[in-house]
Amino acid sequence: MSTDKATDKEKTVVKSADRVLDIIELLASDVEPMSLMDISRVLDMPASSTYKLLQNLLSRGYLETDRQEKLFRLGYKILEIGTKYTQNTSLISEFQHVAQRIVDEMNEAVYLSIRSENNIMYIAEKQSTQPVRFVSHLGMKLPLHATAMGKMLLSRLNEEELIRIYPDDQLGTLTETTLNNRNDLNAQLASIREEGLAYSNSEAVQGVQCVAAPVINSQNQMVAAMSISIPKARLSDELWAKAGSMIRQAAKELGLKIYYQQV
Repeated sequence: MSTDKATDKEKTVVKSADRVLDIIELLASDVEPMSLMDISRVLDMPASSTYKLLQNLLSRGYLETDRQEKLFRLGYKILEIGTKYTQNTSLISEFQHVAQRIVDEMNEAVYLSIRSENNIMYIAEKQSTQPVRFVSHLGMKLPLHATAMGKMLLSRLNEEELIRIYPDDQLGTLTETTLNNRNDLNAQLASIREEGLAYSNSEAVQGVQCVAAPVINSQNQMVAAMSISIPKARLSDELWAKAGSMIRQAAKELGLKIYYQQV
C-alpha cells in the first residue's frame, strides 16, 4: 500500500470520528430531539452518511429515537459514561454527604442509580449498620420494572419509549411479587408522576421494600434516581412515611447542589 493511500485512509477515519462527535455535541446542545434532515443540514453532512452514523450510535446506546426513528436525542450510554467519569467527583461525592444524613437519622441503606438500557445500574450507595440489610455492589444491574428506582426512571418516558423497552405484555419476574404486566406498570407510572415517589414491594429482593425519588438537572431532566431500602422485618408505618419524606428531600437537594450550581 502506498503512503498516499494510507494517508487518505487515515483522513477518512478521522473525518468519520469528527462527524460522530459533531452529532453528539449538537444533540447535547439542543434540549429538543432533532430529525435526520435537521442534523444533516446543521452539520452540512450528506443525509445518507448522517443516517449511517445515527444508526451506529443508536445500536450502541449513544442515541435514542422515537418509534418511527424520526427524532433523535442523546441516549443512556452518554450518561453512563459521564457517570463513570464523575464517580470520584461532584455527583457521587455529594450523594455520599446527602445519604449519610439519612443513614445517621434512620440507619437504613441509601442507593443511587442510573438507567442502563432496560436495567438500573447502581453507581453509589451508603450502607446502614443494621445486621440485616440489602447489599448491592457498584455496577450491579436490575430490571427497571422490578425496582423503585427503575420505575422512577421509567416514569419520564412516553408510551412509545415504554413499548420499545417492553414490546410484550409480560415483563418478567424476579420474585413472586414482581410487577409483570405492562398495564399494571402503566398504572403505577401514572401514580409515580402524580406523587413524585416510586415504590417496590419485595419485587427485586424478597423481603425488602424500597422508596425512590428523582434527581433532576437544570433542564428538568431526570438524570438518576435515589432510594432507601428497608427490610420488612423492621418496617413500620412511621418508618415508611419517614423514608418517603427523607428520600424526596434528599434527591431534590442532590439535584440542586450538583446541577443548578453549574447553570
